[in-house]
Amino acid sequence: MSQIRQENDSNAGGVFVNFNQDCTSLAVGTKECYRLFSLSSVDRLDLIYESSSELDEDVCLVERLFSSSLVAVVSLSSPRKLKVCHFKKGTEICNYSYSNTILAVKLNRARLVVCLEESLYIHNIRDMKVLHTIRDTPPNPQGLCALSPNNDHCYLAYPGSSSIGEVQIFDAYNLQAKTMIPAHDSPLAAIAFSSTGTLIATASEKGTVIRIFKVSDGARLHEFRRGVKRCATIYSLAFSADSNFLVASSNTETVHVFRLETTKDAQRPGSSSEEPQGWMGYLSKAVSVSASYLPTQVADVFSQGRAFATVHLPFQGIRNVCALATIQKVTRLLIASTDGYVYIYAINPTEGGDCTLLKQHRLDGSTDNGPENSQTSEVHSAGQGKVKLDSTGSYALIVRGRPFSQMTGILSRFKEQFYKVFQLRFLYTSFRLLVYRHPVAGFRS
Repeated sequence: MSQIRQENDSNAGGVFVNFNQDCTSLAVGTKECYRLFSLSSVDRLDLIYESSSELDEDVCLVERLFSSSLVAVVSLSSPRKLKVCHFKKGTEICNYSYSNTILAVKLNRARLVVCLEESLYIHNIRDMKVLHTIRDTPPNPQGLCALSPNNDHCYLAYPGSSSIGEVQIFDAYNLQAKTMIPAHDSPLAAIAFSSTGTLIATASEKGTVIRIFKVSDGARLHEFRRGVKRCATIYSLAFSADSNFLVASSNTETVHVFRLETTKDAQRPGSSSEEPQGWMGYLSKAVSVSASYLPTQVADVFSQGRAFATVHLPFQGIRNVCALATIQKVTRLLIASTDGYVYIYAINPTEGGDCTLLKQHRLDGSTDNGPENSQTSEVHSAGQGKVKLDSTGSYALIVRGRPFSQMTGILSRFKEQFYKVFQLRFLYTSFRLLVYRHPVAGFRS
């Protein structure tokens, strides 16, 4: 769940933001220092540590090991050098230099992984010795990789191709290749493990479909459609601690939360999977009966899941990282952006729908009551300076005179109705093709 510093540092500071493995803390790297914040409260961010050494300036990567004092740090001034520190003691444990720029660092309680563009180094976290090197990997300029936080399923995932969306799974504990998953037709854009290391979520550069696979055998368990109107660049994927939800953020203003329904959930009385009544129920039954006659692409469109809940951010195009964290025993949706803000939303685990903004915090250590507690709020927009927003979070809606909550409700309902019409039109066209191509099925005389 890491996030590289924003490419153009002139855009509101361009900080590095990253949640730790269990989403109990947030690491922030800036030009001056790096900071660690506790995520134990919605109302405030408690500063755990702020570096003061000149050697910790211009930090571009910070990775904390769960809630321990161990941090791995990389700076822009020495992009090939990794420092492992004990921040409470203020001591450096070790440092390593590599042949190329360090693009990502991943930690769990057994391994530390350093990702370069065409190689991966696996260290034993106990003594920091290099145990294994994966060389000549497909070009990976974004440093895309993921390490399972679970020691019992200590898997490393990275792109197996630079032209298609193959995921290579490597057993980082036993130091052997596990499996290769053909996830997408397009190159990968994001990957993430569940907390147990048994599931992996993937998204391609196209950004319209998100898939979840079983790590042990590569079986596809879930497929979700982020949207139909446009492609998007997926910035981040993250599972909830119980693996019941998956959140995806992108370069658009919408963050999607998907619910991973099991067979038990689907069969529960009163669940959303119960057959609808009336003509929609008849059409759904017709689709399921005729699925074997329809092309695979058509059947996939009807079987893909939709977002269970959504967040409408007050910005778009700014890199960000998302997480589903448990704060005071309640699941919250967090989005940290590279312009130096973290947003905390309430999510209804039963009904879903639009998530409510609870708090907005600045990551430079100063107090920010957020848009919900003030009449106006300054929100950074990439390449456009600062935009004044009212408490609703939208300048455009101020001009039009509609409250933000009303507009989001209208838009959500419009999107639902539009998609239903799209489905029916698609079904009608497919049905006509089916009748034309299979006259012996009794549809034509």
